[in-house]
Amino acid sequence: MLNEMTEEVFNSLKQDLEKAYNHQASEYAVIRAGRANPHILDKIYVDYYGVPTPIYQMANISVSEARILCISVWDQGQVKNVSKAIAASDIGITPSDDGRVIRLIFPQLTEERRRDITKQVRKIAEDTKVVMRNARRDALDLLKDMKKNGDLSEDELSSCEKDVQKILDGYMAKVDALTESKEKEIMEV
Repeated sequence: MLNEMTEEVFNSLKQDLEKAYNHQASEYAVIRAGRANPHILDKIYVDYYGVPTPIYQMANISVSEARILCISVWDQGQVKNVSKAIAASDIGITPSDDGRVIRLIFPQLTEERRRDITKQVRKIAEDTKVVMRNARRDALDLLKDMKKNGDLSEDELSSCEKDVQKILDGYMAKVDALTESKEKEIMEV
């Protein structure tokens, strides 16, 4: 009984931490680092016959050169709508289209812009860590409630608290490694 209850707390904690880590990774995928990255378009939706549709579901997106993204819309009548949606988004790149293919040319990043993006990356990492610390707090509260109800002894609670901290430390290290990797990618010239 005790094992099942603590295992449930640990599994819930791991799920919450994994979810936070995956969210951080998806946020980093959208941040542009001076190279063409198809994931930058993941959050842009186009009104496709009355239905908000992500661009990747209505076009082929390819990297033709290191800093050029080509978007070939399957329905040629929608090229203008896709182009407008990209222009209206906050990615900061003006699309150019020839009626068939939309091209996004990523400008070379300045040193100042690289530093701004690095600050943004660090903020995302810190937000992720806050979410993870909140998950730890919730797990510890559940364990303390179990002790209060008589399901855990003082020694078992102490042991479980250490296990929770070990799990959190492992995920914090993953967050730091991902952040360091993204910063290195951004600062590359």
